Amino acid sequence: MELLLGFLTGLIWGYIFQRARILRFEKHIGLLTLKDFTILKFLLSGVIVGSFAVNLLAHFGFIHYAVKPTYFLANILGGIIYGFGWALLGYCPGTTGGALAEGALDGFFGILGGIFGAIVFAHTYDFWKEKVLSVGALGKVTIPSLLGVSPALAGIIFSLILLGFCIFLEKKGL
Repeated sequence: MELLLGFLTGLIWGYIFQRARILRFEKHIGLLTLKDFTILKFLLSGVIVGSFAVNLLAHFGFIHYAVKPTYFLANILGGIIYGFGWALLGYCPGTTGGALAEGALDGFFGILGGIFGAIVFAHTYDFWKEKVLSVGALGKVTIPSLLGVSPALAGIIFSLILLGFCIFLEKKGL
């Protein structure tokens, strides 16, 4: 049942991505060259809803989420690798499959690169665990715990800041 639910959810998100036109190479290049912020606004809208909803639902006890440990150096290196791959290919990992489904054959190379990267990481995990995950291991920290506020309040404030940023981009025509 979970597999079917995942498949159906993927179809729905693929449809939304296609209709929002964020599968297009030119949209990605527009964001990477800071000329078209459609993809950023789309992604931030998901973060706004997610941050607000998850923290509010957790505050009222409807859900419980587990905080994963923070590994500072690993996060920085992962972000650099992610950004480099996105800039090199012109698609982020979440849109390569959709781009391929639309007929963009270059998305196939992004999928192959992701699979290859996962295989390399799996086979070199002991190295990364010893040399990278140990540097900047901060444990299970959250922004609300660092600020001393409730997660619901932090989620609401964070969502409002991002919403203001999206409105700013929209008013500037970006």
